[in-house]
Amino acid sequence: MPPPSLPDRAQIWSVAHVEAPERVASAWIDEQLAESYARCGVRPGLLEDVAGIAARRWWPVDTTFDEAAALAGARALEAAGVAPGEVDLLISTSVCKHHLEPSVACAVHHRLGLSATCTNFDLGNACLGFINAMNIATMAIATGSARVVLLVDGEGSRQVQEETIANLRAEDTTTTDIFEQFASLTLGSGAAAMVMGAPRADGHAFLGGVTRAATKHHELCVGDLRGMRTDTAALLESGLELAAQTFADALDDGWGWRDCDRYVMHQVSKVHTTRLCELLAIDEHRVPLSYPEFGNIGPAALPYTLSTITDALEPGHRVLLMGIGSGLNCSMAEIVW
Repeated sequence: MPPPSLPDRAQIWSVAHVEAPERVASAWIDEQLAESYARCGVRPGLLEDVAGIAARRWWPVDTTFDEAAALAGARALEAAGVAPGEVDLLISTSVCKHHLEPSVACAVHHRLGLSATCTNFDLGNACLGFINAMNIATMAIATGSARVVLLVDGEGSRQVQEETIANLRAEDTTTTDIFEQFASLTLGSGAAAMVMGAPRADGHAFLGGVTRAATKHHELCVGDLRGMRTDTAALLESGLELAAQTFADALDDGWGWRDCDRYVMHQVSKVHTTRLCELLAIDEHRVPLSYPEFGNIGPAALPYTLSTITDALEPGHRVLLMGIGSGLNCSMAEIVW
């Protein structure tokens, strides 16, 4: 159990997700890169056989990131029984943005018809943005500056993967190019949202958790909408090291995370999930998976995966959210369902 001094400050009223409609199989990507693979001596099938990603989803070409986020936001509001005018604070954590300004939150605010008094802004921290937003929402609720907080995230991998495939089909592509850009091909599209507020009868307690940083590794993974270059091996090992330290510090602080009912991890790949479970002695049967069919949906991955298992959760179930984001940062936080 968490430290006894930690109060029940805020609750999750609802969590929702929206699945992007176009399924893109890893086998199709292998077909597009067949000549480059053969020329560089790279075995096809790595996306599915090693990363464990059979497919990912794409939004239609004309779907914007804010539109996807708003779709999830509308579902979360409906599930929570909250009218748009009741939202006091909107936080968008989308990594994907069509432009630097205005914020994605502005467009989502408009699409959902939120009130003029609803504060809205973007929060970016790679794949950890959503957990960071949950912590900020908790502080806003605890201090009385907001009663209802809506968190949204909409991500899309179509553009970055189309450009990565085009880049890797060039005649001068090298083996190094393929492996540096491999992580771009594991990404997926999707949207998720959450409503948080003060404790109520049907809410789920968000207890907070522990965050640690190892920012000396901030250059291991750098990306934008045109591509992402990653030192995959170094990112994996450094991320696992940071996760182990974060988990150990949490246990030292009194968090009883050895026996949670579910461990909702950021969905990167089969390699990451298996290695992390082995390192922390976590039962893989307690880890719900979304990456095999949906890939790595960035900061939407945690709430997206959580949303897919809510029907299986029972009152009192303890759920540990676990994420590692480029930078590197690691956050772990507990929910009591």
